[in-house]
Amino acid sequence: QVRLVESGGGAVQPGGSLRLSCAVSGLPFDFDNYGMGWVRQAPGAERELIASISWSGGNTYYEDSVKGRFVISRDNGKKMVYLQMNSLKPEDTAVYYCAGTADHPDGYEFAWGYDYWGQGTQVTVSS
Repeated sequence: QVRLVESGGGAVQPGGSLRLSCAVSGLPFDFDNYGMGWVRQAPGAERELIASISWSGGNTYYEDSVKGRFVISRDNGKKMVYLQMNSLKPEDTAVYYCAGTADHPDGYEFAWGYDYWGQGTQVTVSS
């Protein structure tokens, strides 16, 4: 059974930081065959891919609105993916999903390219 389990969400004031984690298990192939991403969905909005990382961790992609503030990383030995979020803004409020794809081991910048999804974790940025 494939499981992607996010944790680390919560409420934070503008300018604060959070670190999201995603624990992965049960994928059909070894974890280092998968590109991984973080996708968020704000109320009334479509899902948007905000960060992706290649199978090795050597290549990353960031959507413009988070570039310079968020950092995606992975630990293949632990089958974990992380998203360090700094300088958070109210517009970062959304449900954040961890996602994986074997079709794009170098990562992919569009949410629709991912096959495996977590259940999501809520991030709320408010004063």
